[in-house]
Amino acid sequence: MSTEPSTAPTRRTELLGIAAGLFAERGFKNTTVRDIAEASGILSGSLYHHFDSKESMVDEILSTFQEELFAAYDAVLASDDDARTKIDRAVRLSFEAIDQHPHEVAIFQNDAGYLGGFERFGYLAERNAQSRGVWVALLTEGVESGALRDDLDIELTYRFIRDTVWVAVKWYRPGGKHSHVEIADQYLTILLDGISTERP
Repeated sequence: MSTEPSTAPTRRTELLGIAAGLFAERGFKNTTVRDIAEASGILSGSLYHHFDSKESMVDEILSTFQEELFAAYDAVLASDDDARTKIDRAVRLSFEAIDQHPHEVAIFQNDAGYLGGFERFGYLAERNAQSRGVWVALLTEGVESGALRDDLDIELTYRFIRDTVWVAVKWYRPGGKHSHVEIADQYLTILLDGISTERP
C-alpha cells in the first residue's frame, strides 16, 4: 500500500494510453469501459478507481494534447521569425504531432464532431476556431510581407493546409518508409514553392 502514491500516476498514464489506442482504432462510441479494462488486464470496476467514465478519459486525452499543441503554435506566432519560417515551423509542428501523438490526432479527426455535441466538449469547437486563427494569421502575414502571392485566397489555403496535413494520420506510420521530417520537407516544398513569390 505504501507504494500506491508513486505508482498511481504511472498506471493512470498507462490506462490513458491504452484507451487512446482503442478510441483511435475503434472510435469513441464503439469502445466501452469494459473494452478498456480488458485491454488493461483489469476489471471494469478497477478502472473506475482511476476514471469515472470513458468521457473523462477522452477528455483528458484530448485536452492535454491540445494544450501542448497550441502552446507550440502560440510560440511560433509570437516569435520574431519571418513569415515563411513561421509557416515552415507550424507545418513541421503538425507533422511532429501526428508522429508523436497519432492516437490523439485520430480521435480528434474522427470523433470531434460527435463529442462536440456534448456541453463538456464545447472546447473542441473553440480549438477548431483557434486552429483556423493560427493559420489565417500566418498566411495573412505571409501575404502582407510579400513572402506569399498577393492573390492568395487565405481561407481556401487554410482549408487546404488543414485537410492535407491532418489527413496524414490515416496513412502515416512511425518507422515507415519516410520519417515525419522527410514528409514535412516534401510537403513544404510543394506548398511553399507553389505559392511563394520567389523560389529559394
